[in-house]
Amino acid sequence: MAQPMSLATVASKFSNESAAWEYVEELRWNGTPECPRCGSQDVFYMAPRTDELRTTRTGMKSFRRVWRCRGCKKQFSVLIGTIFEGTKIPLSKWLMAIYLMSAGKNGVAALELQRDLGITYKSAWFMVHRIREAMANIGSTKMFGTIIADETWVGGKPANKHGRSKKSEILSSSEGKRVYKKTDKTPVLTVINPDTDVARSTVVVDTTGKTLRKVIADQVDMAASDLMTDESTSYKSFSSEWASHQSVNHSRGEYVRDGVSTNKAEGFFSQMKRSIDGTHHGVSPEHLGRYANEFDFRYGHRKISDGERASAMVARAEGASISYRMLISRGPVAMGTRPRPVGRPGPR
Repeated sequence: MAQPMSLATVASKFSNESAAWEYVEELRWNGTPECPRCGSQDVFYMAPRTDELRTTRTGMKSFRRVWRCRGCKKQFSVLIGTIFEGTKIPLSKWLMAIYLMSAGKNGVAALELQRDLGITYKSAWFMVHRIREAMANIGSTKMFGTIIADETWVGGKPANKHGRSKKSEILSSSEGKRVYKKTDKTPVLTVINPDTDVARSTVVVDTTGKTLRKVIADQVDMAASDLMTDESTSYKSFSSEWASHQSVNHSRGEYVRDGVSTNKAEGFFSQMKRSIDGTHHGVSPEHLGRYANEFDFRYGHRKISDGERASAMVARAEGASISYRMLISRGPVAMGTRPRPVGRPGPR
């Protein structure tokens, strides 16, 4: 079994790129390599012809460990179908980035990784978003049991903008009147199971009952769950679909009543906003969903060591590949509402 990472082991052991490759192989395959195309385990390692490193077509030295499947006769590496696929950044730097993002309670900004890893800002930005993509709970089973649901708003106010920026916020100017957006903030819905410490956050377009029900129904088995919320009326429209629904009234100063509370969700939002304000200073709505993935992951793994958390992150790298073009596009791809892409064929 692979040894959990620590800052010391990352700095010493993974300064050797070959060790980094072997570590990722151990975490993904657990000692039994498997072809990512046909699923066969009848594979063998293609050792270099000489004791020297492999060379690429351009003559560059490569630490890539290549395997061949006896079933489909294809070559592959451990990077296929993962967030590392197609990367030109050394795998040891990826492991360092994953450890820093997993260990830091407030996360790590791309500018900080740029300085720490000695790479460009574009590469660091692409790297952190790929890592956040792997932190998502996409494909997980539905939650059930006791469920806490709450919403928060992330972003700034138009009143704090400069006059030139405010002009672009006009929604209509009919009858000679200018109507401005009341807020630039983006709503985020989070559901938490306090018994399993699983949190799942979703960026939503609004906080109406219809919108919240659709998102929650995708994440939670409502008929087998007990819901706890604040006094928001949005949940009352589908309250009958739960095994039970209890709420506390914050407007009357009620925060806990007979074990009913949304304090875990409030604490989650407090940490998320402190991290966004203090570390990232601002997050666009297009990428807010991936930042929420990061906070969900750290919240659900907060009771284990930093090294175990980082190792769990590497183990989730499979099936989370996303291209740079998809990241910089707007709409459903950037917002994370489309299925995550599958890995590209061929060793990288």
